[in-house]
This record gives sequence, structure tokens and C-alpha cells, in this order.
Amino acid sequence: MILDRIKPLDAILATAEKKSLHRTLGWFQLMLFGIGCVIGTGIFVLTAAGAQKAGPGLMLAFAIAGAVCIVAALCYAEIAAMVPVAGSAYTYSYATMGEFLAWTVGWALIMEYAIAAAAVSVGWSGYFSGTFLNELLGVQLPPWLAAGPLALGGAPGGLINLPALVIALLVTGLLVLGTSESAKFNAILVAIKVVALTAFVALTLTSPEFDTAKFNPFLPAGIFGGFGTGVGAVGAAATIFFAYVGFDAVSTAAEETKNPQRNVPIGLVGSLLFCTVFYILVAAGAVGTLGGQPIMGPGGIPFPAGSEELARQCAMPEHAGALVCSNEALAHVLREIGWSGVGNMLGLAAFLALPSVILVLIFGQTRIFFVMARDGLLPEKLSTVHPKYKTPHIVTMLTGGVVALGAAFFPVGKLADISNAGTLYAFMMVAIAVLILRKRDPERKRAFRVPAVWLIAPLTIVGCVFLFLNLPIDAMLFLPGWGLLGIVIYLAYSRGSSHLGRGIIEVVDDVAGEETQVPIHPPHG
Repeated sequence: MILDRIKPLDAILATAEKKSLHRTLGWFQLMLFGIGCVIGTGIFVLTAAGAQKAGPGLMLAFAIAGAVCIVAALCYAEIAAMVPVAGSAYTYSYATMGEFLAWTVGWALIMEYAIAAAAVSVGWSGYFSGTFLNELLGVQLPPWLAAGPLALGGAPGGLINLPALVIALLVTGLLVLGTSESAKFNAILVAIKVVALTAFVALTLTSPEFDTAKFNPFLPAGIFGGFGTGVGAVGAAATIFFAYVGFDAVSTAAEETKNPQRNVPIGLVGSLLFCTVFYILVAAGAVGTLGGQPIMGPGGIPFPAGSEELARQCAMPEHAGALVCSNEALAHVLREIGWSGVGNMLGLAAFLALPSVILVLIFGQTRIFFVMARDGLLPEKLSTVHPKYKTPHIVTMLTGGVVALGAAFFPVGKLADISNAGTLYAFMMVAIAVLILRKRDPERKRAFRVPAVWLIAPLTIVGCVFLFLNLPIDAMLFLPGWGLLGIVIYLAYSRGSSHLGRGIIEVVDDVAGEETQVPIHPPHG
């Protein structure tokens, strides 16, 4: 039976204790890690795309995505505090649903984090080349160094996206040096982002240009745009969900957190509540001052964001100042309402702050790799911890190299939607794991308990499936394709190399106070 291997929670905790990462993070640093990832890409990169999908309903889209994330975060908070080890949804699935399904979750998370980190690196490159080099320094980067050769939508490509390659490698080097050092760097960047966006909210909501009439019609594409179209408020929510993945990275840091039973729930829920409110205020300011109506195509359906058709429409004089046509949406809003200097500073803030998003994404992926290697599902050499820096340096450098290459040669395109598919699958599995543990192991100590778990967890499952079915059809199809590749690797290598499958399980000897390896009878198959 392929679903027969379930690793006991006690064994997971014992394994983590024997070969653990250094605990350096507190609740405030965890909140900053979550905010560092959540406030970034969705505001600075995806605002225009979200408005093209939903119009002023962008505010509702942020609320929908935030609501799904908050109920998912409650499930994460219970299980992450109860099982404070690295690995996130992968580890939780291993302890509840077994090795095979845990592998599919880990494999989806690897895809999610890598694609997202590469996409944000490319987004940062645009701010570096445009706002920083061109606007502030008057330097024009040669086109062949500013974009990869695989540009989408018929746009001409370059040879290599050098800035994206460099930023991914720099962030990787920082993560190798140490988690605590990375968190301090991240805290500075989070402060820059929060100050810049607070100024944006204050200037737009108090601007004479702000007019509630610009919110009408509020839902020009409707709430549901149709299966596989990715438009409407829910379609926009499915895309914007990309910007909320930071709280998942918080849970991957549980093994490096001081007092995780207290700090992990605070970091998870606190960062999400803060960011959801902030997102809605920023969206209100952008739409209320500049307007956010999408450019409609045939049949009253918005042109797809990032498409050739939309690019042609945006080149027309009547759409030159439209929010949905800007690559620097928030800076563009401020320039249009007479705050050009502040707009340029906000663009600079995005340039300075987006590396924190890349940092958290690579951080999360390396911890998934680390735990899968520690379980024997990937080569165990990957789980080596650096003797000086106390970080999984081998897997960090490997991950950073792959992200850098992806950023150098591939476009942002629809990567956010593809990344979301893997994220939604992982979040759904966490909610299922919480329900299974409540039924199977009700007496285990839980520092944080989900209120009304038999309502909240099913809501999480339904919300994740709901958003997945509102992604564009190609993003929906990518996940099973990637999953099929993972199943081949699992059957060819991982199932035979698994510690659990080889009959070795690590437990704590409560009498001796020492850890021992106890052979068990491996399951058949």
C-alpha cells in the first residue's frame, strides 16, 4: 500500500531535537518575516493586474484572499505550535496522512517557493532598472541585460536579466550567513515598506482627487468571472493570494523559534491581520484617486492581465494614465495626483524592500528541502548544518542557484498563479491534518487551539478549493503536471531511501533521557 507509512509525532519531534537548527527567533521577528513577505509583491507588483481583473472590486479581492488566509493561519497556528519543527505542511502531513501525501505536499511547496522567489526577483529587477537606475541616476541599462530571452506575450526579450540574477544570489548569501542576521536585515526592509505605504495611504485618502464615484461600478467584471478565466473579484483574489504566502514561511521557521508554543501563533495571525487591513486601505487609496476600472475586451470581459491585447490598449493615449497599465502602480498614482517626488521615493522603497520578499521565500523553501532530506526522501547530504553559521548551507546554496537561474532567464508572466496552485494545495492539507489530529490524538498538549475547529478547518478546505478553481486554466493544470513528476521521483528514489521505509525511526528514551534509533518492521511495498 502506498499510503501505509505514517510517521509518529513523537518520532518527528525526536528527530528534530537530535539534528535541530539553532533557535534564535522571537515573536516580533516572526511577525516581521510574515509582513516582509506579505507586504511586497501583491502591492508593488500585482496591484495593476488585480485591478484589471476586478476593477474597484480589488478591495473585495484582498478581503477574500485575506479571509481564506486567516482561517488557514488558525489551522497553521495550532499545528505549528504543537509540532514546532521545520517543514511546515510537509511535516504535518507526514504525521497525519502518511509519507506519500506528505511528499506531494513538500513537492508542491518546493515549486511554490522557487517560482515565487524567481518571480519577485524579476519584479525587483524592473524597479532597479526603472526607478533606481533610470529615474534617479539617469543610467539606462542595456535591454539585453535587463530581461531574459523568454519574454511572454510576444514582447522582445533580452539575453539575461542580470539584476534579477544578482539579487537572488545576494539574498542566498545572506541566508547562508545566519537566520538571525537575515531577520535583522529583513526588519529594516519591512520598516521601509510600512513607512512608504503608510505615506501612500495618508496622501491618497486625504487627496482632493479622492472621489467615491470612482468606485462605481464596483464589480465591472462581476464577482465570478467564469471557470478558468481568472477574472472577477474572486479571480483577482486567486491571483492576489500570491502576496499572502508569507505566513506559511513563518511556520517553516518554527524549529528556529524561541518558545514556539507562544511565538508561532502570534507571528502567524498577527502578520496576516496587519497585512490584510493594510492591503485594503492601499487599494482604496489607489482606486479612489486614480480610478481602477479594467479595460474591457469583447463580451464585456476584461483583457487578460499581461496580455498582448492589453498592452496594445495601454499604448493608446486615452489609457496612458490608467492604473491597470502601470508597471509601478502605486508610484504612478502619486505622480498622477501631484506627488511626483513622493511617488519616486515609493518606487525606491519598493526597490529596497522587495529583497525581503525574496529572502523569506528562499528561507521557506530551504527549510522544506532540509526536512525532506533529514527524512531520507532527498539525499541526506542536503540536511548538513554549517558548523559556524548553524544554517543548512548546502541546500540554501542549491536553492538560491536555481532561483537565480530562473530569475535570469524567465519572465514573471503567470508565475504568481502557478505558485498559488501549490500553495492552496498545501494549505488545504494542513486543515485536513488539524482535523485528523483532533480526532486521533485529542489528549496531546496544544498551546493554541483553533476555536470552532470543526467549522474553521472545513472553511479553510472549501476556501482553498474555491480559489484554486478560480485560477486561470493553465495554472490549474500545472499543479497535477508537476505532481506527476514528483510521484515518479518518489517511486524511483525517495520511497526506497526513506528512513521510515527502511525501518528506522528515531524516538526519545524517556527513562534514560537519551535519543535512540529503534528498528521497526518496514511496511510492505
